[in-house]
Amino acid sequence: MKKVISILLTGIALSCTSTRKPAWQLVVPTYKPESKELYATIIHLDSVWQDAYNNCKLDVQGLLTADSLEFYHDRNGLMTSKTALLEAIKNNICGKVYRELLEGSIEVYPINNYGAVEMGYHRFHTRNDSTMSNYARFIHIWHLENGQWKMTRIISLH
Repeated sequence: MKKVISILLTGIALSCTSTRKPAWQLVVPTYKPESKELYATIIHLDSVWQDAYNNCKLDVQGLLTADSLEFYHDRNGLMTSKTALLEAIKNNICGKVYRELLEGSIEVYPINNYGAVEMGYHRFHTRNDSTMSNYARFIHIWHLENGQWKMTRIISLH
């Protein structure tokens, strides 16, 4: 009888355990673009921006940047001037630093009646130094107005 009770108690104890994940455990879903067309557009715009950044094409950067730009940089703070941004790129970036996108890291989400949010990872290299920075998160808010895409918000996190 003791053996039967022991087997029953063991069975009850085992049935109370679960192999399911706890409800609180976060599972990050695999990213899938909501709109393949929007995703392709933003990927293209990012590649144009990167080429302009890496090759000092300030005119192209100016076309892709809204006059109402807000640039949030975790180390340097807030910049609210398109002119100041382009001047800073001209003086501090051109010919000195280049951007490398982490391939496959970009996610794009539509913003109804406005444009899109682009998020991804990139890093920067000094041209005369083999040292590479770590990948860092970036967020770009793109606005579509009169058929033209422009970045209105840039968030740079290291």
